[in-house]
Amino acid sequence: MKKAVVLLSGGLDSATVLAVAKSRGFQCYAMSFDYGQRHECELAAAKKVAASIGVEDHKLVKIDLCAWGGSALTDNIPVPDAHSYQEKVPVTYVPARNMIFLAFAVAYAEVLEARDIFIGVNSVDYSGYPDCRPEFIKAFARAAKLGTKAADEDWEYTIQSPLQNLSKAEIIKLGTSLGVDYSITHSCYNPDANGLACGKCDSCDLRRNGFKEAGVPDPTRYQK
Repeated sequence: MKKAVVLLSGGLDSATVLAVAKSRGFQCYAMSFDYGQRHECELAAAKKVAASIGVEDHKLVKIDLCAWGGSALTDNIPVPDAHSYQEKVPVTYVPARNMIFLAFAVAYAEVLEARDIFIGVNSVDYSGYPDCRPEFIKAFARAAKLGTKAADEDWEYTIQSPLQNLSKAEIIKLGTSLGVDYSITHSCYNPDANGLACGKCDSCDLRRNGFKEAGVPDPTRYQK
């Protein structure tokens, strides 16, 4: 079986991507990050998803993106409600997060001799993050080859982004067909101490509307 590194946040999209990778016959090695995010409960969700869908190994990597902040997820910046953003790139964007995560995934894949890396980026129903663009994914794959032994041995990495052009409803339908248990996933940017979703942030809004449009019951536990 071919090996693949799967970036697993514990959210709806990454859970679906892991299920897609498994359905394509890959041996999956999951990688999650404790990067100082305010929604730490997503890490507990990632562990549950990895156990539910099944992986060969699950790496939890600790890095400190709070060292420079610059995001409502890693700094003392309020998380805005959905539809209240003023900037083109919202304050919930974590600077270069996917670039950093993919760099770690490439290093892990090089050790595993894996050629495929799965990431749950999307450019349809998303918050407008620049590191979700298909152009970025293509460029990173090129950089990954040039910066590793792949350049000397004449092979390349494939950065798989199967959700790139799907709506949130289409993602939920796909995951449901693959048996994903969305009740154990977490998407909220601003959960309470018990891990209950705020129901107000952009991520909650996209998730709620996705279940509604997909005609699938929303299993999310929201704050009252």
